[in-house]
Amino acid sequence: MALVATLITNKSNPILSKSVVEKIMKAVNSTMFYWLANSIACDIILDSECIIDVCRQEILSIIANKPIDLVIHRTENRRKRMLIADMDSTMIQQECIDELADTIGIKEKVSSLTYLAMNGKIPFRDSIRERVSLLKGISIQTVLSIIEKRITYTPGGYEMVNTMKKNGAFTILVTGGFTVFADIISKKFGFDQYYANKLIDDNEKLTGKILDPIIDGKEKSKILLKATKMLNISPEDSIAVGDGKNDIDMIKMAGYGVAFHAKPIVIKQSKIHINHSDLESILYIQGYKQHEIVKPM
Repeated sequence: MALVATLITNKSNPILSKSVVEKIMKAVNSTMFYWLANSIACDIILDSECIIDVCRQEILSIIANKPIDLVIHRTENRRKRMLIADMDSTMIQQECIDELADTIGIKEKVSSLTYLAMNGKIPFRDSIRERVSLLKGISIQTVLSIIEKRITYTPGGYEMVNTMKKNGAFTILVTGGFTVFADIISKKFGFDQYYANKLIDDNEKLTGKILDPIIDGKEKSKILLKATKMLNISPEDSIAVGDGKNDIDMIKMAGYGVAFHAKPIVIKQSKIHINHSDLESILYIQGYKQHEIVKPM
């Protein structure tokens, strides 16, 4: 199978010009490229004998300071049969627990704990228990209002999920966040399944406790493995997308593990980094072309 350099930029700023592509081709001695989406994404065919790290540095020197993502990979088994994606700061643009904390005036305290956990500074399980304890007394109605008033969806998320589903992939939303959010958000995007933590309430207010077992990084990778076995596929047939420390295990396990606008600790431990593009980039990595992408009705 071919070795390709996939270049992707954000569709809101389509700056991937043919002149930039041709300059890269010359630098890596390539004679062929094709557009996945004009001015947004393309594949440059690399010599199968090229030294990947050398090619990467050549390309990065050309696109330096440009909002263009680069993924060098082989096209074998490129279109994955399962998607597993994180929710907070991946499928949505907020951390739900921080938004809950803001309703009672403790967002700064809770978000600092979220930051430490997502950057691997403190254990996730300890952090989530402490953060949830601070939410005691918040009404269920307030929890539900968060989604309507505060949550925004990451561009390209619907397209990613539904294009993969149309092509036969099984899709899973997995989060260290909460079922009350994941249930609604998973339906919004069209995921086949979701896994999330359960906040305990007394039918009116949060009790400040969380139901075991807690979904953390290890649990996410177990969910990935369990799902691939259910589907009778290999982890190599999956693509995982996330941004925080508790996504690293599943990112490492998947055939394509994508650090999406991720924390430094995640970027350091993953091979594929998307720093500029939206979630449609997950499709371009798999070789989907623009005309194949499923758009919202």
